[in-house]
Amino acid sequence: MACDDAHLRDAVAAVHDPDLGRALGELGMVHDVRTTPEGAEATLALPVARWPVAGELEARLRTALGPLVGGDRRVSLRTTVMTDDERAALVAALAVPAAGSPPPPAAPRGVSGGRRGVAGGPPGPLGHEEGRPNRFMVPGSRTRVIGVSSGKGGVGKSSVTVNVAVALAAKGHEVGLLDADVYGFSVPKMLGVEREPLAIGDLLVPPVVHGVRCLSMGFFVPDEQPVVWRGPMLHKALEQFLVDAYWGEPDFLLVDMPPGTGDVALSMGQYLPRTEIVVVTTPQPAAQRVAQRSAYAARRLKLAVRGVIENMSWFTGDDGKRYELFGSGGGQALAHALEVPLLGCIPFLPEVRVGADTGAPVRVSDPAGEAAVAIDAVADALVGMGPARLYRRELTVR
Repeated sequence: MACDDAHLRDAVAAVHDPDLGRALGELGMVHDVRTTPEGAEATLALPVARWPVAGELEARLRTALGPLVGGDRRVSLRTTVMTDDERAALVAALAVPAAGSPPPPAAPRGVSGGRRGVAGGPPGPLGHEEGRPNRFMVPGSRTRVIGVSSGKGGVGKSSVTVNVAVALAAKGHEVGLLDADVYGFSVPKMLGVEREPLAIGDLLVPPVVHGVRCLSMGFFVPDEQPVVWRGPMLHKALEQFLVDAYWGEPDFLLVDMPPGTGDVALSMGQYLPRTEIVVVTTPQPAAQRVAQRSAYAARRLKLAVRGVIENMSWFTGDDGKRYELFGSGGGQALAHALEVPLLGCIPFLPEVRVGADTGAPVRVSDPAGEAAVAIDAVADALVGMGPARLYRRELTVR
């Protein structure tokens, strides 16, 4: 099958990079595409020498070009590394929303320039560029920011967050997951992330696993090293995670919040004022009462509390009977007190714990199992309720 250079260029330019989620032509990654006597040849400019998804990108290109050149002809792929100028142009392209998305917002006041690591922490690639805004808060942004909160530790909040994120991605949504539990980060291991974020100049690209783009303090400090920071340092770190990282244009950004009502909740209210809060509790009344404080704190910060998830609701024995090991009714009682829906109840099963320990979320390892079905129901409930409506005094029509 004969094909001219223009058709080949269009086909290559339309292929999406697996990590960046954008078309190669839009990102300036296509250097040369042409027909040859043997078939076709393409040269790509990779952002860095060891581009982690180069193999998958090559497979996508062969799939796109194969039908155009014919089955008996060869597709030859070559790669080069971007120059500094090309890399800067790529970072600029990533700052501009894709076609059909909201226009980029103006830069917020008070953003400082210069290259530095995570605030107060070890040196890293999180340079903060002036003019790089918080795109999640721009009017018209399609991203729903969902903060997953609890009043206390030990209720399985992080495993719930990870599995709901994976469930949303499996249903076709673009999903980001920010591990804001700075003191007790655990999301990368639970999600099964096997590589660190990649730096393109001063822009950090979080890895994508199971369709979820993930960023955590766990990428920047060893597991055994405690994070001993005051509130302003936490706030700056969260700001950098949001502004200095490439999140794409997700439908959902789930934020795994630390237990309690401290500094991170305050930062969320200040920096992500459109955050919707979902509260995770367990069935016993003691956990329900503590989780209620977390919800009340969110409301004091004018964050919308959207629903309750009850975790560890029951255990199904070999006899098929459900055993309520931690009592019953706590989730429904909390939802009633907060006047929000109970989004779902998730069973207490060994598979959930094993998945969290081994980096294989139960929604991935056993997608048809009892726990995954319950997690899917929570994800469907979140999607079905739609985004929160914002009521601001300054928007009142007089």
